[in-house]
Amino acid sequence: MNRTIFLTLFLSAILLQGCGNESRTAVSDSSGTAVSCEKILPVTGSFINLPYQDVRNKYTNPLHIDGTDPLMWKTKVSELHKMGMEYLIIMAVANEGKSYYPSGLMPWQYPHQRQSPVDAIMEAAAEHGMKVFMSTGWAKDQDDNLRDPAIKGRQLEMMEELSAIYGNHPAMYGWYLPVEDCLGPVLTDYAVEAVNSLSARARELTPGKQILISPYGIFNSDFSDPRYEQQICRLKVDIIAYQDEIGCVRERYPMTRLRQNWKKLRAIHDKAGIQMWANCESFAWEGNTNDRTSALIPASFHRFLSQMAIASEGGVERIVSFMMYGIFEDPSSAYRLGQPHWSAQAWKDYMSWLNGDAYWKVVENAFLGRYGAPAGEDPNDPSWTFYPAGNSEIVIENASDVDRVLIRMLSCRKDGILPPQSIAVYSSPDGKNYTLLEIIQPEVFPNDRHDAFVVSTLADICPKEESRFLKVSFTSENRTALDKIILNPR
Repeated sequence: MNRTIFLTLFLSAILLQGCGNESRTAVSDSSGTAVSCEKILPVTGSFINLPYQDVRNKYTNPLHIDGTDPLMWKTKVSELHKMGMEYLIIMAVANEGKSYYPSGLMPWQYPHQRQSPVDAIMEAAAEHGMKVFMSTGWAKDQDDNLRDPAIKGRQLEMMEELSAIYGNHPAMYGWYLPVEDCLGPVLTDYAVEAVNSLSARARELTPGKQILISPYGIFNSDFSDPRYEQQICRLKVDIIAYQDEIGCVRERYPMTRLRQNWKKLRAIHDKAGIQMWANCESFAWEGNTNDRTSALIPASFHRFLSQMAIASEGGVERIVSFMMYGIFEDPSSAYRLGQPHWSAQAWKDYMSWLNGDAYWKVVENAFLGRYGAPAGEDPNDPSWTFYPAGNSEIVIENASDVDRVLIRMLSCRKDGILPPQSIAVYSSPDGKNYTLLEIIQPEVFPNDRHDAFVVSTLADICPKEESRFLKVSFTSENRTALDKIILNPR
């Protein structure tokens, strides 16, 4: 069915449980409205984390796997290439006074008879035509403090040594400066000066190489302060890959303000002449958030896709992630990392979307607003319609020639709001006698204790008779929130 105008019909929902209260759920056809961007950008860069520092690396850098094995890193680079990665960003090339490259400044973390992990990554990256941002850290460990002259001095020494070894390597694209200062409320003078001093030396040693930083703190940035823009414009870097902090959950419903903040940053970057990239956090937490005793685990791909949609609409040039391997894991890998089962599911979902799977294309279109403005991830968004635990029904009139139904639901376990356990779709010629067409189970992705995100489910139906009515029936043990029921999405 081709409908040429956008229709939004507000239909009463018949609640089997709910004391007769009336509720209303939006139902639309698939023609939609104008959207702000054509498609969601894929992830084209991944951070690479060599050392095991703490429990956060329990699955991504597991202790039972030799993290200095060059064949493992070549395998991971090859897998990242197959996932569409163009850029590799090495988080650190040394830790606690030992190097992952053939250093003359410090002892090596790997056996002397072996190729170094950094050499292996660079070799594999060159073979696949990938571009590497080389790290300048860590002088000591993940808590390097550039206010300490000894730390700053060692990072400069490492940069000089690394430029001598890799400066002319075909995979050497630029430098990652691990100066993850907080942007908010305003980037400090010290942070700007620390970045610019490292950047100046990098440009002397390796003219023409790109310089990237990846700060945090969008959530508490004071964009109304004129100094905020001034400090960004003072930075002597080529790329800022802002951490979107959705995985870190700095706010209870972080995606709401992130939509606005990307656009504010876009306006600043247009003046600064610095590329704006998104560092979309693909992880969730096994225990508490932002806790070094809590492991990083895969988030639902529905959540991650919404982050990518928000960044794309906000005007970023590229999307990178900390990190892809160990979160998204090919189940056939000879070096399988990641949380058992769910890292493979995350990989399957991402690759299905990347390869143009019809289901994920419809989900993408919904995120981009092609079926009307979508509800946000905050349950306080007035677009959500709530249903109590138990059995509920929604009856849709004038629903002839419908062969697909998309249902958007909120998953917010921390507020006791979850998709139903099952959804049934029926058709009827008269609104009295219904025929069951499809029973579907919405995705249940267990790593959701800290998140709020939208889950979509798609029913391909084939009415067995001339139909004027559709009925959507669902059962839930928790409150359920529905955004839209979209007819014939394409």
